[in-house]
Amino acid sequence: MSARPASLLVIFGATGDLAQRMLLPSMYSLYRDGLLPDDVRILGTARSELDDARFRASVAEALAKRVAATDRDTASIQRFLEIVHYQAAAIDDAAAAKALTDRVRAMTRGDVVYHLSTAPRFYAPICHLLGAAGLAGPGTRVMLEKPIGHDLGSAIAINDGVTRVFDETRVFRVDHYLGKEGVQNLLALRFGNALFEPLWNARHIEQVQITVAETIGIEGRGDYYDHSGASRDMLQNHLLQLLCLTAMEPPSHFDPSAVRNEKLKVLRSLRPIGANEVATHSVAGQYAAGAIDATAVPGYRDELGRASPTETYIALRAHIDNWRWSGVPFYLRTGKRMPRRCTEIYLQFRAVPHSIFKGTGAHAEPNALVIKLQPEEQIELMLMHKTPGLDRSGLKLAQVTLDLDVHDAFAQSRRRLAYERLYLDAIEGNGTLFVRRDETEAAWLWIDGILDGWRAQGVQPKSYPAGTWGPSSAVALTERHGHSWRE
Repeated sequence: MSARPASLLVIFGATGDLAQRMLLPSMYSLYRDGLLPDDVRILGTARSELDDARFRASVAEALAKRVAATDRDTASIQRFLEIVHYQAAAIDDAAAAKALTDRVRAMTRGDVVYHLSTAPRFYAPICHLLGAAGLAGPGTRVMLEKPIGHDLGSAIAINDGVTRVFDETRVFRVDHYLGKEGVQNLLALRFGNALFEPLWNARHIEQVQITVAETIGIEGRGDYYDHSGASRDMLQNHLLQLLCLTAMEPPSHFDPSAVRNEKLKVLRSLRPIGANEVATHSVAGQYAAGAIDATAVPGYRDELGRASPTETYIALRAHIDNWRWSGVPFYLRTGKRMPRRCTEIYLQFRAVPHSIFKGTGAHAEPNALVIKLQPEEQIELMLMHKTPGLDRSGLKLAQVTLDLDVHDAFAQSRRRLAYERLYLDAIEGNGTLFVRRDETEAAWLWIDGILDGWRAQGVQPKSYPAGTWGPSSAVALTERHGHSWRE
């Protein structure tokens, strides 16, 4: 039986940064546009001792900061605040926990979505609390923020704790990248156009690069980040999800099981990178002092206030051992304090088998497809073109770019936050854009092999100046195979 739209959203960690920046503004936008059930209500909970009025005031402040003036109005904000409620609670305080469960029970009028925007160590205890109170039965579902653990063992423990209360079909693991418009368009580009699918394989593609670069440092998240590093914070989830969407086989249907089954096949086809391979297939880095946009910025250890072996940059040469991608390197990289913020996928096609053009200026560069996901959504196709002229000394070629600016093409369509789509899907019970348990654990199995290899080989992150594209050894990662990073 299909799920009914939920009429109650309970946000654990409702006073936190994510809730204020993304979650509550997303729910407001959906409410303003009439996309939520008519009887929907929101209950925020956290340790902060607030009442409904004070929480509503904080929500109003968050909306004023995070929602564009053109996308909000006083009347809809006031109506939205009327459906927002708050209950202070701490799961280690029996009286407060009971007050919370009593409030949830009183507000429940149908299906319920619980969004656990907390530290992962609280996921299982919160689910246990809900189950013990009889609030986790059919018609309820739970959203979990990444990361799900810090390795395979902890991920299994968390998943076990959650699924003892909520069966897997009612667990919605969030990777907000999957809610981004550009990521959605990757599926449309691949499987909605006859032009690309025949070329999307090892016969025609020479290499694939996936880059997620940030200009920011740790931004006050030092304790969390120093425990996770780039490998756990970005690679295990965001980069591997983009890899799956880029490399997966066409699903039979666009539904949760079919899409996630194909992503899982990719993860299980990744060639392990262990102790014998980490030196040639991986690079770890940590930013030192440098400059971003001509502004001096401190190094990681200066921001953290102590020495640390944590990597803020990782680059990998990965292989997918299946029929479609055999022999094609997938270069993955992510880092903080990069020269520019970008998330993009670069596919370089193989060179023409024989050039008919001879002479100076006739060299043909390989065709390439660039899918830019952020900060702006663009699709670029790089082609060879004749340079205008009389060509008395031979025909000259130059690379030109066919550029689709998605914003220009859909200028009348409002850009939506990723959580708007994810919330709407969770409320409706659609799990397509959420990560299944076996995906999470397969990703951790592969990542653990790399981290274990680093420990076995004594790998330490190499320093790179802030505002550069990482350690020099990352260049060698590609160039020793005749490739180079797109920058």
